[in-house]
Amino acid sequence: MSEIIKVGMADLKVCASPDGLTTLGLGSCVGIAIRDPMAKIGGLAHIMLPNSSVIRGSEGNIAKFADTGIVELVRQMEAKGAKRNRMTAKLAGGAMMFAFQNKSELGRVGDKNVDASKQILAKLGIPILAEDTRENYGRTVIFYPETGDYVIKAVGKPEKII
Repeated sequence: MSEIIKVGMADLKVCASPDGLTTLGLGSCVGIAIRDPMAKIGGLAHIMLPNSSVIRGSEGNIAKFADTGIVELVRQMEAKGAKRNRMTAKLAGGAMMFAFQNKSELGRVGDKNVDASKQILAKLGIPILAEDTRENYGRTVIFYPETGDYVIKAVGKPEKII
């Protein structure tokens, strides 16, 4: 019997097939789904911010940041038997949830999260197969490491699988 494991905000989890992973409320946050298709091991990180080095005292929650959370997700997947050279990624989220008159730094956090996630994945040599990012709406996602399906649900939008 398979289980759908909940990943909280600023959290990450790893599982093996047939289990899946879900996270709710991806607004400006980004859900990074990584999979080793041969080992059928996958992970999902719900990152909130792009870079841990700009926030004092951020050492406590490495899953909160793209630069530390993605690295830790890959480390945990490798500890379960996944191989980095087989890993692929999919991204969702990074929305601009509020309309700002000026393009303030606060208003661009979704863009920064997406950009930082892509940079870290490129640095780790993990290709991005698909993404559903940016725009102006929140998302809930379910990731199935067995098939690689990343199901994206958003209010008022048709469900999509990337």
